[in-house]
Formats: sequence, structure tokens, C-alpha cells
Amino acid sequence: MKKTLLATAIAGAAALAATSASAATVYNQDGTKLDIYGNVQLAYSYVDQLGGDPESELGDNGSTFGAKGEHKINDDIVGYFKAEWEFDADESKGSGNGLNDGDQSYVGAKGSFGDARIGSWDQLMDDWIQDPISNNEYFDLTDSSSNITGGSSVKEGNKLQYMSPVMGGMQFAVGSNFEGDGEGSDNVTDSNQASFYAGGKYTVGGFSIAAVYDDLGQFDGVDNGDVDDEGESLGNSQGDIGEQYGLTAQYTVDALRVAVKAERFAADADNADVDYYGIGARYGYGMGDVYGGYQYVDAEDGSSLAVENGGDDSFNEFNLGVTYNISSAMYTYIEYAQYDRSGDDGDGAAVGIYYGF
Repeated sequence: MKKTLLATAIAGAAALAATSASAATVYNQDGTKLDIYGNVQLAYSYVDQLGGDPESELGDNGSTFGAKGEHKINDDIVGYFKAEWEFDADESKGSGNGLNDGDQSYVGAKGSFGDARIGSWDQLMDDWIQDPISNNEYFDLTDSSSNITGGSSVKEGNKLQYMSPVMGGMQFAVGSNFEGDGEGSDNVTDSNQASFYAGGKYTVGGFSIAAVYDDLGQFDGVDNGDVDDEGESLGNSQGDIGEQYGLTAQYTVDALRVAVKAERFAADADNADVDYYGIGARYGYGMGDVYGGYQYVDAEDGSSLAVENGGDDSFNEFNLGVTYNISSAMYTYIEYAQYDRSGDDGDGAAVGIYYGF
């Protein structure tokens, strides 16, 4: 479940980074640079299951191989690209077990004007709102994106985005996910669909605050989430799936970072909104990080989250973890999570190891 290097969870607070593994430069000449990088992640997990026995597994936890490069276009503008692929480190032997899944992939240009890119990468809601609270190794707190029908390729793919430079501590971003009528199964209607999302962030000293809105327009036409009295889907389609809103504030002092958030999935279906209120903290103790988070989830009765849990409309989630640095490129960790779901579904513990280059 770990999405990126641990250092990205700290968003610029280098004092909190648990590892400093860096990419290997394979070419750097005449304004053109090419790097390769990657990681191997393995974890043993023990997780409770709804209606069944707990399940344990020794598995891959997001092992990645990537390449990135940049080229100087002129004295102000740099063109760049990034491409990542995932593989199963626990079962890589055999046909079809190599680089078997894509991750981020994009191309863009940056300079004094800001940063413009096109391709596939994490939602702005993820980067600016959710990650400061819980971007852990194995278990994360839930978030508004989990209410969206559709895979990550639709949430993160076919994107265009502009991000401004930081001006007086202020930065903003605007973008769109576009699903054309030739997208096949990813486009649930026969017409072009496009979302609009935007965010703003203000930073002063160790304090920052960010807000993000996403109208999720690329999902227009999917099942809108209406259910009957027994919780069965009514299959109503061609509706607006809903919208996402989020607000996060964080403060960093020395090796400690504390963040709070308020996040909402505003469903188009009646009585189906879900709100998330969370607080998280991370402290660098010298040989690694200690971190944890708590979240209160308020789900209206008509939401799929409430229906799936017997009508319960609120949940108390928390997770705890600690990392230990073996070297600058290698660390181990242990985590525990509890989600307050029916039958303790999803609660569990994990221990794992990470090596990055």
C-alpha cells in the first residue's frame, strides 16, 4: 500500500526523512539528464476478515522500478518525464511476474512560469490533503477516494495539470481528467467526459494549509450509489457520482510534524455523504520515525460505507507505526491498524522491509 518513498510523506521536511536513497544517474550531458531508480518492498501481514478467519501473507508491498529525465529547452524552461512500473518481489520467478503493472507516467515542462504536465499520477486530493495525515508503509486511514466507483486508472489517468510557482508562500493548481469517447470500458458513456479539480496551498515557516476540490466529472454516468431499503443497488446511472472537498493544515518543528484534515465525499445520491476528520503526527527519533493517526468517519445512512457495515454511521480509525533505519537506503518497520468495521474487518498488523535506490 505504500505509494512512494517515505520521504514524500513529509513534503519537504527533510529532517523527518527516514531514508535518503537517491536515483542513479546514467546520463548527464549537454543539458540532458537520465536517472533510474526503484525499490523492493516485502511485508508479512495478518489481517482480520469479515465473516471469516484472519488471513496472513508474505507479499510484495509496492516494489517499483522507474526512470526519469529532463532536458534544458532554454535558459528558463526544462522539459521532463517520469515513468514507473511495479513488480511482485515475493513471486517474481516465472512467466508474467516481471514488470506487471504501471504506476505514474507523465511528461511536462517547468520553469519560472510554473509546472505543466500531462499523463498519469496521484490525485491532487491524495498529495495535498490525504498524505500529510496517513501515507504509511502498509496500512493507511481511509479517505474520500475510497467511495468512488472505478479503478485508479480512471482517478489518476489521462490528466492535464498546471501548478503555479510559489509566490509569497502561495501556490495553486488546476487540472482535469479526460475520458474520451474512444476510451472503451474506462468511459461509461458514449460521450467525452472531463473532470475539473483545483487546489491552493499557503506556506509560512513551518506551517502550511491546503484546500482541494474535485468534481469527479470523468465518472459521470456510473451507478450513482442509490440503494433500496435492503441496501441493494438500484442501478441508477447517468448521474453525477458526487464531488470531493478537502482541507489540511500541518505544522513542522524540528523533527516533529503534526497535521489535521477535514475531508468530504459529497455524493449525488441522497443521504449518502461521508465526512472524514483526522489528525496525524510523525516524529523522527534519529534512527527512524514514529508515527500514528486517528480519524473519525461520519457516514450517512445511504452511503455504501454505512450499508456495508450494517447501518453503522460512524467509525473510529487509528494506526500506529515505527521505522528503523538499517542504512541510508534500507529500513524495516512494524505497523498496526484498527478501522472499527463490522467483524473487525481490515484490522491487522504488518512488519516489512524496504530497500530503495
